[in-house]
Amino acid sequence: MTDTVVRVTDLHKSFGSNHVLRGIDLEVARGEVVCIIGPSGSGKSTLLRCVNLLEVPTGGTVVVGDHEMTDPDVDIDAARRTTGMVFQQFNLFAHLSVLKNLTIAQRRVLGRSQQDAERVARANLERVGLANRENAMPRQLSGGQQQRVAIARALSMDPTVMLFDEPTSSLDPELVGDVLDVMRGLAREGMTMLVVTHEIQFAREVADRVLFIDGGVIVEEGAPADVIGAPRQERTRTFLARVLHGTAEV
Repeated sequence: MTDTVVRVTDLHKSFGSNHVLRGIDLEVARGEVVCIIGPSGSGKSTLLRCVNLLEVPTGGTVVVGDHEMTDPDVDIDAARRTTGMVFQQFNLFAHLSVLKNLTIAQRRVLGRSQQDAERVARANLERVGLANRENAMPRQLSGGQQQRVAIARALSMDPTVMLFDEPTSSLDPELVGDVLDVMRGLAREGMTMLVVTHEIQFAREVADRVLFIDGGVIVEEGAPADVIGAPRQERTRTFLARVLHGTAEV
């Protein structure tokens, strides 16, 4: 039986009269990398934010691990510990060093000692290739380095699943590669990942499954070779043709 880490059932989300998500069904297995692609405004980021309840769904259920996130009685702080979230912006504490950015939540939320929190933080800085920058301040780092610190911070909370919301969209093109390399490494390690991305080549290389979302529904899903290489739906073909030829739709 498949070990399902994330289960989304009939998920709806409205902002006033704007019905953004229209009955999303999604399951993510342990160790699976699922990439979500689609045009701007299609509901990709809203779906991701509903998974850890940064946005409260209008209808449907979301289960992550043993926690039903949409249960009114859920301990949301405990439930959120199962998800690591990496945003478009880095959201680092500007007044704290890299090491302190990685240890503060471990100590306050997980109750780890300073020694244990620093040990975990240093191990994760090593994973993202920044072992020599633990004493740096965020302003001393490039955007790509700050995003790698943000990934290391999320990993330091020992999440069951990592959620990435277009983690390279705010980076200069020459800095994108290092962040994607870190994510490739996590995929090789078997980390469960749900990734909203406009990096189509990354999705083609790394994803076990690709979802194309438009208008708040999953238009097409399957292996990257199918969805990206040989899409069945005309809407998917149109989107990919525009993206791969460099016109703005993401």
